Amino acid sequence: MVDSVYRTRSLGVGVVGLPDQYADGKAAKVWQLYIGDTRSRTEEYKSWVLSLLRKHGVQKVLDVACGTGVDSIMLVEEGFKVVSVDASDKMLKYALKERWERRKESTFDNWATTCDDPGLDAASSMVESRFGNPQCKVDVFPQRPARISSRHDEADINLFWKAIQSSFAFTASIRHGGGGNNNTATTIKVIEEANWLTLSEDVKKPGDGFDAVICLGNSFAHLPDFKGDQSDHKLALQNIASMVKPGGILIIDHRNYDYILETGQAPQGKNIYYKSDLKQDISTSVLWVNSKPHMITLDYTLELPQPEDVQTPPDTSKFRLSYYPHRLESFKEILRASFFGKCEHNVYGDFKQYSPGQGDVPCYFIHVVKKTT
Repeated sequence: MVDSVYRTRSLGVGVVGLPDQYADGKAAKVWQLYIGDTRSRTEEYKSWVLSLLRKHGVQKVLDVACGTGVDSIMLVEEGFKVVSVDASDKMLKYALKERWERRKESTFDNWATTCDDPGLDAASSMVESRFGNPQCKVDVFPQRPARISSRHDEADINLFWKAIQSSFAFTASIRHGGGGNNNTATTIKVIEEANWLTLSEDVKKPGDGFDAVICLGNSFAHLPDFKGDQSDHKLALQNIASMVKPGGILIIDHRNYDYILETGQAPQGKNIYYKSDLKQDISTSVLWVNSKPHMITLDYTLELPQPEDVQTPPDTSKFRLSYYPHRLESFKEILRASFFGKCEHNVYGDFKQYSPGQGDVPCYFIHVVKKTT
């Protein structure tokens, strides 16, 4: 496919490697406004997810598509121990910012991950230079937190935060205070960038795995079919499934692409995940290659909120996201294969048990897969 002829993403987003469709920063910013925070999650969604997790005795959760952190934050607030990863650093910065601003809340100590990033040395040097040697020292330990000791006061932590934003996410401990040996400690436990195709290398699995792994918000469909045989989809799902402990569950969803392919548009109805106040228009396009559906693009046009004292017409923002159109039956097959058949699989349509041929057309299919021994 020639991207200059058929654009699969907003302008400014790179085409090399695993594509981050939010890499220009624009889509990530508008998406954050669109989905809002945890208060914007529908009560139906929140109640369904929390009930399901508690029914299965879940404590440790891996969110493999945390985006701006809205689901992870909700789970942390409810007392779950959450590790959050995403392939988009532009989306992650919103999760990082929320984590930092709420660092003094005890429940957010459970929102953490370790770092194993080859760029750590370079970033460590940058942080040291921002604080000014020799007053600040960064010690690096493989797959362990970077430890930063400083005599700077609380205000200077803002410099450190900016340094994190401009480099990458990692776990650190800052020692700061007025001087002497009585420095206080502030611990930052941060979210990490990770790739589904190398997930086992990017995320350290605790023991036999996590009690639950979630991949929600139609996130998995962002992964293209690079080779035309869905081998990358199968590899990614195997890696995700490997993070689930025996007896644990995977919750993963996708839009009702069967309906979109048959009608050329998404099912009409309310968004089951978030209640956005932004006026919106979404145009749907389907790309066929060799008589097979290869990609679906959604063009979003959103009216951005204006301050109350501004009388000018509202600004509009446009961006494009592309998805692989997973059909329900084929997705069920590769899901079961990723667990090597050792699983119990249930499908929900908009949080209700789904029956093929039912009258109500769901907007989303949610798969709940329990790993059996």
